[in-house]
Amino acid sequence: MPELPEVETTRRGIAPHIEGQTLTEVIIRQPKLRWPVPENLKHIITGLTFRSVSRRAKYLLLDTDTGTLLVHLGMSGSLRIITSGQTAGKHDHIDFIFTDNTVLRFNDPRRFGAVLWTQDDAARHPLLKDLGPEPLLPGFNGELLYTLSRSKKTPVKSFIMDSHIVVGVGNIYANEALFRAGIHPGRQAGKIALSRYQKLADCIRIILRQAIEQGGTTLRDFVNEAGKPGYFRQQLSVYGRAGSPCIHCQKPLTEIRINNRSTVFCSACQR
Repeated sequence: MPELPEVETTRRGIAPHIEGQTLTEVIIRQPKLRWPVPENLKHIITGLTFRSVSRRAKYLLLDTDTGTLLVHLGMSGSLRIITSGQTAGKHDHIDFIFTDNTVLRFNDPRRFGAVLWTQDDAARHPLLKDLGPEPLLPGFNGELLYTLSRSKKTPVKSFIMDSHIVVGVGNIYANEALFRAGIHPGRQAGKIALSRYQKLADCIRIILRQAIEQGGTTLRDFVNEAGKPGYFRQQLSVYGRAGSPCIHCQKPLTEIRINNRSTVFCSACQR
């Protein structure tokens, strides 16, 4: 599943090609995504200009003068910049064609992604209004995590993956941040000290920034806007390395399931 770094990588990749560009045509081949593509979408946005491309959690927000296009990549989606006239594949569901013949193509084999439209303030959209803070912006810190975690008995890994607490900390990066912070993923969130949450918040930021800089984690279903995989997975310390030696103490890494998600940690280095 594309996580925050993959989505941010996509945003940075497509923005220079479509910001300030005007749509001349929208081709919708398959409207049945996670939620149906609005029936009149092509009529609404044809002729509009994308003023900016931003991100909220794992949603891409393509802003125009009259509304915002919300795009979610789901489990397997991708957005690519292609040349006009390139033949569409089986899972190429939507093409956004611009005046300079640039084409933004939405591909989604599993069809769990979404392409939606709102004329209202996007921040108040039902899918966005209750989300927690962005982990890379000033509103996110250890004090926030500590305050929200009091009396919480849930495992800390599940706690930081809750998008109402903080957005964008998916399974891969939760594993990596907890390892870097030296915190056992199964420890109760409410029993972790402020100082450890301060370190964890720092580690979350470091891990996500590293992933963004590397272009996103290489996952089977993810390609970036140029159709090339990211190159961060080779640098992962614990995720996908169960049974391999810990990079710090050489003890074999342990894998368990927390909320039915693969959780890999070092029983010696994380407590």
